[in-house]
Amino acid sequence: MKYTKATRFTQSFIDENIMGPNPAKLLEQLLAAYPLEAGMRVLDLGCGRGVTSIMLAKEYGLTVFATDLWIGATENWNRFRQAGFGDGRIVPIHAEAHDLPYAEEFFDAVVCIDSYHYYGLDREYLGKHLLPLVKPGGWLLIVVPGFRRDIHDALPEEMLISWRAEDLDTFHDMAYWKEILSATSGLEIVSVYEMEDLDECWQDWLNTENPYAINDRASMEAGSGKYMNFIAMALKRK
Repeated sequence: MKYTKATRFTQSFIDENIMGPNPAKLLEQLLAAYPLEAGMRVLDLGCGRGVTSIMLAKEYGLTVFATDLWIGATENWNRFRQAGFGDGRIVPIHAEAHDLPYAEEFFDAVVCIDSYHYYGLDREYLGKHLLPLVKPGGWLLIVVPGFRRDIHDALPEEMLISWRAEDLDTFHDMAYWKEILSATSGLEIVSVYEMEDLDECWQDWLNTENPYAINDRASMEAGSGKYMNFIAMALKRK
């Protein structure tokens, strides 16, 4: 895919602020398939250092509630102001995914790039904690890292160079995620599909000097990517 929006970030900004495979490119690919209307109020859940939040506001004209547990609200607020969003179009929130401080039916949509696998594997999570926050007819657009097929019973040696088996417990295939989603009532599963450009998004991450990226290099350079994918989930509240 040719990325016309994600590549507007400077390389230094991406290198300093991404926390995994390039979330800006994953977001652009996702919204190319499932666009959101300008002016919508959107929850960016697990926003990290706010790369996706800035992109949602700047490139798509959305009002964004940038919510993360690992990165504090003040740190993200300073970053949003430096990016020209001190006007309230991006609201930084520090919160855990099971304790989101929002009213029911508050959001037109939820976007979640590369964090949902840490909490969404609980079959009760979506229906109990997230879906009620979305208006009827609203979108939930999610991307998670996964496996092309389940290999937990025999993890390849190259994957274990950088990661322990327990580090990969949240990686699953599309069939597994479809089963998880089917446990939630009031949900329309529009599509669950494998995304493009795994190697490109991973390489953007591996090129950084983040200690976690440095750790990941050995397994990816040994060929672990052939077992992996990114899984997109396009969901709607009925």
